[in-house]
Amino acid sequence: MLTARRRPRTAVDIWPGWVDALSTLLIIIIFVLLVFVLGQFFLGRVLVGREQTIGELNTTVAELGRMLSLEKQARSELETNVARLTEQLGAANAQVTTLSQLKVELDDKLASKTTEAENLATQLATASKEIEVTREDLDKKVGDIALLQSQVRALETLKEQLEQQAKDLGVKVARSDTAISEERRLSAEAKAQAALMAQEIEELRQELEKLSAALDASDKLTAEQKAQVSDLGRRMNRALAGKVQELQRYRSEFFGKLRDVLGSRPGVTVAGDRFIFQSEVLFASGSAELGIEGQRQLGQIAQTLTEVSRQIPADVGWVLRIDGHTDDNPIATALFPSNWELSTARALSVVRFLRAQGIAPDQLAAAGFGEFQPLDRSGTPAGRAKNRRIELRLDQR
Repeated sequence: MLTARRRPRTAVDIWPGWVDALSTLLIIIIFVLLVFVLGQFFLGRVLVGREQTIGELNTTVAELGRMLSLEKQARSELETNVARLTEQLGAANAQVTTLSQLKVELDDKLASKTTEAENLATQLATASKEIEVTREDLDKKVGDIALLQSQVRALETLKEQLEQQAKDLGVKVARSDTAISEERRLSAEAKAQAALMAQEIEELRQELEKLSAALDASDKLTAEQKAQVSDLGRRMNRALAGKVQELQRYRSEFFGKLRDVLGSRPGVTVAGDRFIFQSEVLFASGSAELGIEGQRQLGQIAQTLTEVSRQIPADVGWVLRIDGHTDDNPIATALFPSNWELSTARALSVVRFLRAQGIAPDQLAAAGFGEFQPLDRSGTPAGRAKNRRIELRLDQR
């Protein structure tokens, strides 16, 4: 028993190893946490820089989008301006074509009239030369006649002297038969010469009468040619006046019908040969787009013009001119940089509407006057409203 008690106990102490393991594990955990914290720190810095870069990129993209939107808007406005200028160019080309045709017609008529006038002038010059030659011949004949008349007078004096001598010889008949015979011979010769001179004088008088008749005929021909030239000018003036009067009659009929249809409406007036719409009747403020009410009233005008145009003869040239006017308040937009563009665009809108209603394009014209032809210069709101207008005028083409 004693031996058993003295045997040493061999129990295993694991605590130090446990402590070492826990210390090692703790160190490893601290190291891992340190690495994790450092990784999170550096990752955070990287993410912050990336977010800042992304924000800058988003700002750049937004700026580019805004610039793209502005570019699209500017492009749209530019396309609108190009379309409007194209229409204006088309209208201007149409007007140029119409004016060119009118110029060609006028040149043809003027060339024809000029040819006639030149022919008449040539005939007049020829007749004047003939008259001048005739007058020179007449002056020469008159000189010859005066010379012959002086010779006749000398012969008559000689005849009287011979007759007196014959009388004297008759008294002295008894003196000498030879002397008497000689005196009779001289008297017979003198009488024969006097008769011959009288015959020549008669022939010269007849020739003088013929020359006078020819001179009178030349003067008459010159007067007739001058009368033809004057009559031609009068006929041309009468023809032009007739066309103007005929157009005036149809203009009065046209405006009379328009007065019956639209004359009682507010904002619509008739002043002489002009039919005036206040702009507010047809367009909204600052706009060149026709309103519904304006289209309805212009439709009535187109119907009336169509009815009247059927009665106008084809040789009476006419055109319906649409004039746009504004007040003096300035305007500066992308579509209308000034009142000139606005007034022209409004006139063109009316022309396009009437063209769509069947009015021939060669009988329509548009013009924009801006604020430079006001009806009222008072500067009041009522005066400015009066100046904002569309005028219709039936003119000769």
